[in-house]
Amino acid sequence: MKRVYNFSAGPSMLPFDVLEKAQTELLNYNDSGMSVMELSHRSGLFTDIITGAEQRLRELMGIPDNYKVLFIQGGASQQFAMVPMNLLTKSGKADYVNTGSWSKKAIKEAQKYGDIRVIASSEDENFTYIPEVDASMIDPEADYVHITTNNTIEGTAFRDIPDTGNVPLIADVSSNILSEPLDISKFGMIYAGAQKNIGPAGLTVVIVRDDLIGHAPENCPTMLDYKTHSESGSLYNTPPTFGIYMAKLVFDWLHELGGLKEMQKINEQKAALLYDFIEASDFYASPVKEDSRSIMNIPFVIPDYELDAKFVEEAQAQGLETLKGHRSVGGMRASIYNAMPVAGVEALVDFMKEFEQANK
Repeated sequence: MKRVYNFSAGPSMLPFDVLEKAQTELLNYNDSGMSVMELSHRSGLFTDIITGAEQRLRELMGIPDNYKVLFIQGGASQQFAMVPMNLLTKSGKADYVNTGSWSKKAIKEAQKYGDIRVIASSEDENFTYIPEVDASMIDPEADYVHITTNNTIEGTAFRDIPDTGNVPLIADVSSNILSEPLDISKFGMIYAGAQKNIGPAGLTVVIVRDDLIGHAPENCPTMLDYKTHSESGSLYNTPPTFGIYMAKLVFDWLHELGGLKEMQKINEQKAALLYDFIEASDFYASPVKEDSRSIMNIPFVIPDYELDAKFVEEAQAQGLETLKGHRSVGGMRASIYNAMPVAGVEALVDFMKEFEQANK
């Protein structure tokens, strides 16, 4: 069976053990005679899956009891609207930090619903660093502060979570959720599209503090109100059942691995392999400032951009897939999410050495 190392920014690799387990259960889940995709979302079998997924996620992330875990649809892009629709309910003001393409989209969407202020930005240097954010910059009347913890396209990440005081901190954690421990109590809410570190595309995880639920205006569509999903246990309508099942398998895989501290060690090892090689090379370079570098998404460039296509083509021939950088950044990008094994990064570095020798 052919398997490649998939460095895609998403949908991304899934753990091989998870795929194998899903394969064995695909036609007959738990001796039901049905596939998970055929189970009623009201059935006892699926109830066990969704409650088990939530419980395992709570254990992994240390989610406090006063936070709800919601499994919904629409991706992080839908959250760009749901957040202001639900939370811009007191002053109608919010503060945003602009660190890249997805932050810009979140800001643009939020501006439809209230007074949005950008309190810090790294756009002046093409989003190659994370700007400083401190409490003095935050409007104390703001309904919330919004950040993107890891910038998939630009390859930057917050290494320290800003202290926003009494103003709730909201975060898009789509591309680094579950990659390392995260203190949920520092946030009012986090959200993540599943297709990077959780499971297949189509599922969105929202973790939201109780006091932020139930304030949406009356004209908020039912399906865009967090209260709808909170009160129904994410079962107001048919949820993405297969995505939730796959997420549970990934959560179980992380648990068996030793949890998020162990996952963090592996992720830091992978990132160090690639960053250290890039730093030692006079052929490759990282466009990202060292103190802002992501351990999930690593962009890199070579001196002659005309070699980019050749690099991607030859890498693909060696089973190293989807290394082309985003069009807004150029160069190459290696997304090394949780499911990417150390061996995959080692194979990439070996190829990069060969390519450098042949093209210097």
